Amino acid sequence: MALIPSRLAPGRPDPLGAHWDGLGVNFAVFSAHAERIELCLFDAAGRKEIARLPLPECTDEVWHGYLPEARPGLIYGYRAHGPYEPRRGHRFNPHKLLLDPYAKQLAGEVRWSDVLFGYRVGGARADLSFDRRDSAPAMPKAVVVDDSFAWGDDRPPGIPWDRTVIYEAHVRGLTMQRDEIVPRERGTFAALADPRLIEHLLRLGVTAIELLPIQAFLQDRFLVTKGLKNYWGYSTLGFFAPEPRYLIEPWMRNELKVAVRRLHAAGIEIILDVVYNHTCEGSEMGPTLSWRGFDNASYYRLMPGEERYLINDTGTGNTLNISHPRVLQMVMDSLRYWVTEYHVDGFRFDLGSILGREATGFDPGNGFFDAVRQDPVLSRVKLISEPWDIGPGGYQLGNHPPGFAEWNDKYRDAIRRFWKGDAGMRAELAARLTGSAELFDRRRRRPWASVNYIASHDGYTLHDLTAYEQRHNEANGEDNRDGHSDNHSCNWGVEGEADDPAIRDIRLGVMRAMLATLFASAGTPMLQAGDEALRTQQGNNNAYCQDNAISWFDWERAATPEAEGLQRFVARLAALRRRLPPLRPSVFLHGGEEVADGLRDIAWFDQHGQAMTPEAWGEPEARTLALRRAVATPDGAVDISLLLLNADSAAQEFVLPEPPYEWRKEVDSAEPEAEVAAVEGPVTVAGRSVVLLAARLEAGGDEPLAYAAPRARSMKNPSIPPRSAHISGRVRSAPAGVIAAASPGTSSGRAASSASPSPDSSARCASPSSACREQVAKTSRPPGASRFAAAASRPRCSSAMAGTSLGRLSQGTSGWRRMVPVAVQGASSSTASNCAPPASQAAASASTTSAGSFSRARFSRSRAARFGSRSTATTAAPAAASCAVFPPGAAQRSSTFSPGRTESSQAGRAAAASCTHQSPSAKPASSVTLVPGG
Repeated sequence: MALIPSRLAPGRPDPLGAHWDGLGVNFAVFSAHAERIELCLFDAAGRKEIARLPLPECTDEVWHGYLPEARPGLIYGYRAHGPYEPRRGHRFNPHKLLLDPYAKQLAGEVRWSDVLFGYRVGGARADLSFDRRDSAPAMPKAVVVDDSFAWGDDRPPGIPWDRTVIYEAHVRGLTMQRDEIVPRERGTFAALADPRLIEHLLRLGVTAIELLPIQAFLQDRFLVTKGLKNYWGYSTLGFFAPEPRYLIEPWMRNELKVAVRRLHAAGIEIILDVVYNHTCEGSEMGPTLSWRGFDNASYYRLMPGEERYLINDTGTGNTLNISHPRVLQMVMDSLRYWVTEYHVDGFRFDLGSILGREATGFDPGNGFFDAVRQDPVLSRVKLISEPWDIGPGGYQLGNHPPGFAEWNDKYRDAIRRFWKGDAGMRAELAARLTGSAELFDRRRRRPWASVNYIASHDGYTLHDLTAYEQRHNEANGEDNRDGHSDNHSCNWGVEGEADDPAIRDIRLGVMRAMLATLFASAGTPMLQAGDEALRTQQGNNNAYCQDNAISWFDWERAATPEAEGLQRFVARLAALRRRLPPLRPSVFLHGGEEVADGLRDIAWFDQHGQAMTPEAWGEPEARTLALRRAVATPDGAVDISLLLLNADSAAQEFVLPEPPYEWRKEVDSAEPEAEVAAVEGPVTVAGRSVVLLAARLEAGGDEPLAYAAPRARSMKNPSIPPRSAHISGRVRSAPAGVIAAASPGTSSGRAASSASPSPDSSARCASPSSACREQVAKTSRPPGASRFAAAASRPRCSSAMAGTSLGRLSQGTSGWRRMVPVAVQGASSSTASNCAPPASQAAASASTTSAGSFSRARFSRSRAARFGSRSTATTAAPAAASCAVFPPGAAQRSSTFSPGRTESSQAGRAAAASCTHQSPSAKPASSVTLVPGG
């Protein structure tokens, strides 16, 4: 670099960060409360500070300056001068070197020392004291970069949502034990581009790989002192820089671009798991690394009236203040940067509910969601939210705006419980198989909005769900107190690995059944990396700190005959999903349309081939169910699928429902290698197994078709506009005859004569009158027939939130507090009568509730689950994101109605009571009206 001038030129306030223009570098950084900001330049090794130059200008709270002749590779940092008044939320300390919030490459790493803290660690005045030691030797620095790259004709694969299959993976863990990869490349972005890995993904039928956080993250002090590592990466240090550990050399950022280029060439999309809800700086007792030193009061949400403390709705000690326009700008700039410079295809937002928070709570129309949805770059990529946080009202499954998909933990728990053999799961299973319409079918959202999964990084692997009933997290150093204790798992007689061939066969069978259910469900399937290859974490359900063989993909195990067989089965399921439209419907199906004569778009049956009745839905010990779906194709044909599920331990014979079709058995989870074959008459489904049948009605064939054009005929009333059953969230009216036709009176889809209303009653039901509601209440509705109950109760239930905010962290030097989730009392129970041998049944029959899904989802995370028993904080237990557990759309009036979530406070119990008494006969909300089958 040329001789450093004594002062900087004014430069420009935009863009933020350090930008090389070929002649020099412009520096710009935001701070609303700083009095002066200095640019610090370092030698090529990043050890010696060689210049300190004040930024000469401040425009609209952006400090900026221009350094002529500077080039990429320049190493720099900042020091911010301003008030050190913690009680007012200001923590400026110019003795602490600050990392540029827009840094695109890092040099060095954090070397833990007390000098990183703005206050005197261990001092009597705690964070009110002031530390004057220079932190530069212990800090990583930012590097000026050149983002140019020869992308050639790279273009996004653009996989439609309804054809998307997501593979959740960890960059390092996926390839650390892949022997064919050069050792120095294992665990890096370069390994993602390896042709053998890409071939594996293609063989499975994966269309998108979702990577755990790859933005630069911190190795937390409490882990380093215990000899552990932050493996998952949910502790962001830089929102624009790739994690240095995933680079072969610090300057090899383009290896990630090469990997993206090759994955795109193979037709595979890249989705990043991103963390914009908090930073690595922790609570007010945490270190000063970047944002805190630049402007603590702007970047973080502070406790009103007690600005010394940070609001902690994330469980990590701080919450980013997305409501601030400059903080929102930083997040938006970061997202666009990864799309434009790295060509990624989407994002999964960790603790996504945080991003929708305003001062009054979660708002699906808040600034962040609005900004993303209107952005010309971001609105075109895949957007997925983890729809919960631990603040008040933090559980927001189904409440995100259109354009966002959401992780569906209700799906996860329902599938686990059904195949474990829990009682009373028919209705809940039905709701999840059809895309959780009671949660997502509003505002024109589609089934793909529900991201369905059985296992993710956060919890057991698929294999461990069938091998462990107790967590085994001793390696985490928390005396096995971290992670969740209730995982809806079953070991089938032996805890851990089993030598008994019979137990191994049961486990494999259950895994195949769960996978078959996943790929046959409406929504977007997500597979955890290694679940197709029997990956085990040895019972650890919170492996956030295990950067070792516990977490890594075991490619040697993947080559065993059992694992290879499971991989072939997954590939077969993915191929079936691509080929059979009924497995991936693009709209919600509610039974309100005839696709062909006597054939509704969706129908439910018991194992005797009879349409499901309210009594059948309520049978607690019934563990069989049949789902028939039909979808018309553009060429006028109709594809039909029939899913037969048997969670009983014994084989069951299923009578095929009328009318008869030329069925072929596409897959049987009990016989994974069996070829496709025609079937007639009853079908025997082995214990704990799934059978999928398919048929096709060709256009102009013997069977009359409802659609030879893109128009469907509504049942019993051809005048109803096509697709009207899918309209929700708007005032609609429909003849009662249409709704009656959706009742389970006959297998043909027409209502039983006793349930059919007279012409007069049909006329009365043309408007949402009380007479209509009374008529409808007398008509039994199968899953999908009506969303009336869920929609009518939603306004009362969705606003009732129980529990309290987690509160601020206790004072400590790491920025963390140790806490343990408060046990919540279940509102309902289920018995795993079909899960374990008699000796194990008593333990297996413990009360389980869907509230566990929320507390596990948050408290099994590194930043919360691992905390020990010294906490007095309580967890927020939302009363009702979905108050009822019924067949999709079925109206329930009985006294057996129970909330879908448990409550942990008086307010929660009151909210639950509110939901319990909100029956379909109650006056519905003004915006809710019956629609045919909807």
